[in-house]
Amino acid sequence: MTTITIALPDDRLRALEKLSDSLKVSPEELVRANIEELLSHPEEAFEQVSKYVLEKNEKLYQRLAS
Repeated sequence: MTTITIALPDDRLRALEKLSDSLKVSPEELVRANIEELLSHPEEAFEQVSKYVLEKNEKLYQRLAS
């Protein structure tokens, strides 16, 4: 098994730790489970992320199109 390291802003790490505590799993287990879900359903995950990015940046895209 290969190990990877990622950098997270402190606030995101705290949120991950809080969520993992509430689910009674380690942060590593929570991240691993989410990666497994992403890899199992890549199209759905891509659609969700795409929708989020488009909605988040909608006003910016409208200004750029003007």
